[in-house]
Amino acid sequence: MGIMDGKKGIIFGVSNKFGIANAIAEQIYKEGGEIAFTYANEAMEKRVRPIADSMNAKLCLECDVTKDEDVKKVFEEYQKTYDRLDFVIHAVAFANKEDLMGDFYTTTREGWDLAMHVSAYSLLTMSKYAKPQMELTGGGSILALTYLGSTKAVANYNIMGVAKAALESSMRFIAADLGKFNIRCNCLSAGPVKTMAAKGIGGFDRMLKANTLKAPLKRTPSLEDVGKAGLYLASDLSSGVTGEVHFVDCGAHSVFASLDEMELMCQTQKETANV
Repeated sequence: MGIMDGKKGIIFGVSNKFGIANAIAEQIYKEGGEIAFTYANEAMEKRVRPIADSMNAKLCLECDVTKDEDVKKVFEEYQKTYDRLDFVIHAVAFANKEDLMGDFYTTTREGWDLAMHVSAYSLLTMSKYAKPQMELTGGGSILALTYLGSTKAVANYNIMGVAKAALESSMRFIAADLGKFNIRCNCLSAGPVKTMAAKGIGGFDRMLKANTLKAPLKRTPSLEDVGKAGLYLASDLSSGVTGEVHFVDCGAHSVFASLDEMELMCQTQKETANV
């Protein structure tokens, strides 16, 4: 018996088998959960459909989360196919590459609106359409993926950090609104993990090294680490948890700087001074 036996839900944002969303899907499926998938466009379908098929998904639908009618259609089709909705995973984020680099204050209005709409507002849209079905189920879990850049200025994260801050704040308001229906809403904040999406962040290798030096566990989180945390937040194991940002970064977020990291910074400063 798996802890997700009889549980059913939707994952928005799986884009390939090497990502965090897929890691969470694998853990849910491994524990007996049934999952419906969405993909952003026709180009993404060839990546997502094989993943959906490997997990015996009954639904794999195209969905542009910036269009309310697309999100509404996904939930309508889901209700026709499944008899309950226990979890929704929001793993959707996007920003123009040029808005992730350089000076944040030069972000265009168009770039700002796009990143906020795809990465943050879409959580409201999903929650609105998930609520009636989850209420009939007797409750459920809405989970969104975030990152430490929501509260810290992280190089080459820029507008995405602001979007993640909006996502986390939205999560808390949604948790407050939907708690009376036994619907929980949380965010999972993973540390730097080697994914295809991470390749779009400049200096990502340095982020990995910094996390390893700082983290009490002296390593970066694995996809399995993050997947298991997602399983916990999507399942009844976290039945008393809502409005929470759950970190899976081997403890790095809790430490200002480790001794190893401070020694490295001092060494770098000395080397720079001697040049």
